[in-house]
Amino acid sequence: MLKRRYLLPSIMAAALLLAATAGGALSGGFGATAVAATNGTLAATAGCGKAPTLTNGTRTIQSSGQSRTYNLRIPDGYDRNHPYRVIFGFHWLNGSANNVTSAGYYGLQPLSNNSTIFVAPQGLNAGWANTNGRDLTLFDDISRQIENDLCVDTTQRFALGWSYGGAMSYAVACARPTVIRAVTVLSGANLSGCNGGTQPVAYFGIHGTFDSVLNISQGRQLRDTFVRNNGCTAQSPREPSRGSLTHITTAYAGCRAGYPVQWAAFDGDHTPSPVDGSGSPNDSRTWTSGEIWRFFSQFESTTPPTTPPPTTPPPTTPPPTTPPPTGEPGTCAATYRAVNSWPGGFQGEVTVANPTATTLNGWTVGLTLAGGQAISSLWSGTNTGTTGSVTVRNAAYNGTLGANASTTFGFTATGDGATPPSNVTCTSP
Repeated sequence: MLKRRYLLPSIMAAALLLAATAGGALSGGFGATAVAATNGTLAATAGCGKAPTLTNGTRTIQSSGQSRTYNLRIPDGYDRNHPYRVIFGFHWLNGSANNVTSAGYYGLQPLSNNSTIFVAPQGLNAGWANTNGRDLTLFDDISRQIENDLCVDTTQRFALGWSYGGAMSYAVACARPTVIRAVTVLSGANLSGCNGGTQPVAYFGIHGTFDSVLNISQGRQLRDTFVRNNGCTAQSPREPSRGSLTHITTAYAGCRAGYPVQWAAFDGDHTPSPVDGSGSPNDSRTWTSGEIWRFFSQFESTTPPTTPPPTTPPPTTPPPTTPPPTGEPGTCAATYRAVNSWPGGFQGEVTVANPTATTLNGWTVGLTLAGGQAISSLWSGTNTGTTGSVTVRNAAYNGTLGANASTTFGFTATGDGATPPSNVTCTSP
């Protein structure tokens, strides 16, 4: 996977400039005419049922009197009668749409299992100044072009980006709350403007605790916009200490149904690819892609199919599971399920439950991976080993389980996911 360029001096200079000159976001356009994306059951887009004319690769579009481009990735085996999720991936300063594409759209494409249309717009001057709302208009114009040609689930539009791309994702959330279902902002700040910013949007913020380019306080400000808008209970989420090389993810309580807010702080600098236990960013080992994918994929479609389902459904692979172990009285129980798979890799999740009437303080899960399988990233836990017999201990924030409570940890792995891990056990001190 292509390594991202971390051009910190240029990003810092742009941040200082844009803090004073961020472009205002225009209302109207695609956002003004679209039906609310999060309320009720929506009609399918005009592209449903049509033979598509758009193809994978770089597309050119006229927007605000300028010739703009974006990269498009249509799922393999595209079904014209199936409404698809759409994810916009915005690049960082001095990055490009090609960088986002080469990096698997922030690592989400390998996890999508051909369930998602991916879009990577190209910013002017390799950034997202959004002057006079021109980049929001580009978002509108690309969305319109895609939805007129492809079958899109209008309740499943998402956006994410790192640094300047995170700023642009925040601008989309502010100005298009009835269009966008959820956004993830990695190490972002208010650089592309926030026109509106008063309506709820599901929001996931990720930021390094000692970010030397865009201070974490700027990321907290973006997060708190949607803590308020979404009616969540205000709090100061726990953040990891310097030198811990860990991350802490907090799901806010009290949010309006369907509008969660999640915050992940990691012990690190300005990067989209932090790795627990390491000070070196790595696109293939980071925990961020798995957590972002889980955040986006929790939202269920409310769009009905446009035609009756085919008599022969497309092949699917049922998620392999292992039954929870009976264990000893007073111990915890662990259950594995396959979340997704793709050629050469898969994503799994383990639910850790306390079936007892007393509180458990700390848990350890053991499992045995099949031959050829190796964990590449793991979140919400700390693993010892990546192949064969692996143990996973609770993270600092999810080790205490009250009576009948449960938590989860997840991981991505290389290898064939058809064989689930065996010998899944759980013990508690």
